[in-house]
Amino acid sequence: MNPLKSRKTLILLAGPGFIFLLCFFFLPLLYVLMESFRGVDNQITLSRYFDVLVDAQFQLVFKRTLRIALIVTPIAVLVGYPTAYYISKLKSKKKSILTTLVILPLMTSPVARTYAWIVILGKFGIVNETLTTLHIIAEPMRILYTETAIVLGLLQLFMPILILTVSSSLENVNSEVEEAALSLGSNRIGVFFRVVVPLSFEGLIMGVTLVFTGCFTAYVTPAILGGANVLTLSTLMREQALVLMNWESATVIAVIMIITTLILYNGIRAFRPRNMA
Repeated sequence: MNPLKSRKTLILLAGPGFIFLLCFFFLPLLYVLMESFRGVDNQITLSRYFDVLVDAQFQLVFKRTLRIALIVTPIAVLVGYPTAYYISKLKSKKKSILTTLVILPLMTSPVARTYAWIVILGKFGIVNETLTTLHIIAEPMRILYTETAIVLGLLQLFMPILILTVSSSLENVNSEVEEAALSLGSNRIGVFFRVVVPLSFEGLIMGVTLVFTGCFTAYVTPAILGGANVLTLSTLMREQALVLMNWESATVIAVIMIITTLILYNGIRAFRPRNMA
C-alpha cells in the first residue's frame, strides 16, 4: 500500500476515537484542572489546594482510600495471578468455561453485586448467622459499614479484571521458553518467577493499575458498603459537590485523585525488568 494512503487510512480509523476522547475526556479533564487553580477574580492560585490538604477530614479520608487500595491490589495479585496462570495452561474447552466464569460477574451490575454483600455481611446476614449458629461468636459482629466490607466488595469487583488482563498477557508466553528453562536446571518455582512473571509483566502492570485506580476512584461500592461514616475520596467528593455545594473542594479532590493514580502507575513501571524497558 502507498505510504500516503496508509497514513490517511490510519487517520480515518483513529480519527473518530481521538475526537471522542478529546471532546469527552481530555477537554473536561483540562477544564477541571484549570478550575482547581482558579481563585478570586480568575487569578491563578494554590489556595484551594492548601485549604483541602490541611483539612483533617481530607487527610483521614485520603489515608483510608489509599490504605484500602493498597490492601485490595496485592490480594488481587496474589489470588488472581496464579488463577490466570492456571487458566492459560488449560486446553481450549476448559479455558473457555473458566474464562466465562471469570467474565460472568462483570456482566452483573456493580450495584446489584454490592447490595448482595449486605445480605452476606449484615447484622443478620449469612456470615453472622453461620458464626452464631456454630457458636463461634456469641452475638453478631459489625462487618457491614466498615473498611473490611469495602475491601471485600472491591475485591469481588476488580479481581476478574486483573485475571483477564494477566491471562491475556500469559497467552503470549511461549511454553517452549519454560521448557528450555527447566532443561537448563531451573525448578518450577524458578521458572515461574524468573521467566513467566517477567514475560507477562506488562499485563501485570496494566492489571495492577486498573485494580488500584478502580479501588481508588470507586464510588458505588464504598458508598453502599461503607455508608456515611466510612468515607472514601469519591464519596467525600460527592458530599462536597452535591451536599455541601462546595464545588471548589470537589474539583481539587478530583485532581488529587488523578495525580495520585498517575504517580502510582509510573512508580509501578519503575520496577520493570531493565531488559524490558
